[in-house]
Amino acid sequence: MSREWIESIIHEDLDMRKLSAKCVPKCLNADRKRQRCHLSEQLLELFRLDPNDFLSRLVTVEETWLYHYDPETKQQSLVWRPSGLPLPKKFRVQKSAGKFLASIVWDQDGILLIDYLSKSQTINAEYYSSLLVQLKDILKEKRHGKFTKGFLFLHDNAPAHRALATQKKLIHVPGLPMS
Repeated sequence: MSREWIESIIHEDLDMRKLSAKCVPKCLNADRKRQRCHLSEQLLELFRLDPNDFLSRLVTVEETWLYHYDPETKQQSLVWRPSGLPLPKKFRVQKSAGKFLASIVWDQDGILLIDYLSKSQTINAEYYSSLLVQLKDILKEKRHGKFTKGFLFLHDNAPAHRALATQKKLIHVPGLPMS
């Protein structure tokens, strides 16, 4: 049989297509799925009770890598040129050897804290706990009296965020009310 004949059978007769697997962030077991659903339902219920109160109490933290270059996008490199002239050249930007990690904390009123991780440091429970202490002081200073009912602290599931030392800090730091 020829390759074309086999492809015809697969595509037309069997109606099969070759597809790539879809990437998903995590393979969760049933218990973790239930836990996430339960937490999502609780948050949704808080939102339904009072959307304005919910959003005003939400504090989010995220980490991101920042590189020492500012690459030009394809849109930014567009230029008007008369036909017949050679196309402009755009060289591929190499990733810089210099990069650093920034932890950014914000609420609905704006950025509360940006912390840059030093080269010799890694994100671990000790670093993240110290970030929470800084956040407590900043909340007292910048949002004095705003979080009388506590706040809803949203962060991802990174190991430093789940560490026992971090969880203790979230519960036992005076003046750092968490919901």
